[in-house]
Amino acid sequence: MKRTLILGKDQHDVELFHEDGVTTLVWEGESHVIDILELESGCYSILMNGRSVEVRLDQAKSPDPEAHAYSAMLYDGAYEFALVDPRRALLSGAGGAGGGGGLLLSPMPGKIVKLLVKAGDQVQEGQTLLVMEAMKMQNELKTSTTGTVMTVHVQEGATVETGATLITVVAAEA
Repeated sequence: MKRTLILGKDQHDVELFHEDGVTTLVWEGESHVIDILELESGCYSILMNGRSVEVRLDQAKSPDPEAHAYSAMLYDGAYEFALVDPRRALLSGAGGAGGGGGLLLSPMPGKIVKLLVKAGDQVQEGQTLLVMEAMKMQNELKTSTTGTVMTVHVQEGATVETGATLITVVAAEA
């Protein structure tokens, strides 16, 4: 799963994948084998390059409804960062969710836990439309468009892949 990690004003390309029982983190093109163990809810032990780090992750607020923002507590302090799908930035730049409305796309593979809207509902920019579980975390997916829900393409319990269309919102008339 490729993401752009935003840490302050810095951006880094990261990818995390699991294959044949081995988890690999690719940071700026360099691969690192890592071991991640969840000690308790939101608290993880990470082994990488012979170092062990314990980190507590909590969700944080972000002005970007498409970003997954977190606060990480480590032994040397607290850090706030966000993970965004680099394709989402490309889509918005190319008009993928243009002036006529928007598509809520799955930012990662996961399971739809809760639908919060139905076709015909009026929604506001930044409103949570559904809750999706991915990597043992629940993520609130929000709309970037004020308007009317045209189509809900998924149902609760559905498993979706990255980029799957979840909900279509038609922009309100100006």
